[in-house]
Amino acid sequence: MKQLIAFLLSLAFFFCAFTWNTAFAYGWGYQKNNNHTPPEIGSYQEVLDKYNAFYLDDSGEKNLYLTFDNGYEQGFTSDILDVLKKEEVPATFFVTGHYVESEPDLVKRMVEEGHIIGNHSYHHPDFTIMNKEAIEKELTDLEQAVAEISDQDELIFVRPPRGTFSSDTLKWSTEIGLVHVFWSLAFKDWETNAQKGADYAYDEIMKQIHPGAIILLHAVSSDNAAALEKVIQDLKEEGYQFKNLDDLWMRNQLPKQFPY
Repeated sequence: MKQLIAFLLSLAFFFCAFTWNTAFAYGWGYQKNNNHTPPEIGSYQEVLDKYNAFYLDDSGEKNLYLTFDNGYEQGFTSDILDVLKKEEVPATFFVTGHYVESEPDLVKRMVEEGHIIGNHSYHHPDFTIMNKEAIEKELTDLEQAVAEISDQDELIFVRPPRGTFSSDTLKWSTEIGLVHVFWSLAFKDWETNAQKGADYAYDEIMKQIHPGAIILLHAVSSDNAAALEKVIQDLKEEGYQFKNLDDLWMRNQLPKQFPY
């Protein structure tokens, strides 16, 4: 009987933590442009604006923001960090609990070298089938894990696992003080057994590049690690400058100037 009660309680907890709102869930996406202009996101823009989320810098300036998703380590992050250090370029690394547990030295190095740690959740679940309390636990557990091994004790930026979101998940993240960051440039780079070479990564980035791009790369990609230095150097030659997400976020907090 005690085992049955325990099972029923655990089942009740599951249904309290997870709510099936998939009818209102979205997967981040857009129509890619290859003419150096930002992609259009249609009706997504309205919901992003409502909850102060963003996917690019819409100032029109030639600013770029490098972001990496780090769910696990494949041996290339040190090389990526070496390039960023050499080129004096900041980045944001969205990490999971698994990554923090397995690679604390790399997380610590990211912070020490001036990069931002972003919140990619502790267990990488689908936020759109969870309630606010369950999502908050995923995010706060990750924040605490990062704080225990580095000098970054607060995570401001969150990237939802798999890019899935809803009005509720954006609203709840805002209520607990987090800012959703999506992206305006990405390509299929995460399959470690299907890498296509540095030229492929370079070409994918350069043909999609546009002013204000938030670039999503996966650090498990050998292609990205091999192409990154040339990408950075050539984009600098084209007049782009690499900035930190903090710069974009702080600018968005300023009141809009009345157009005289």
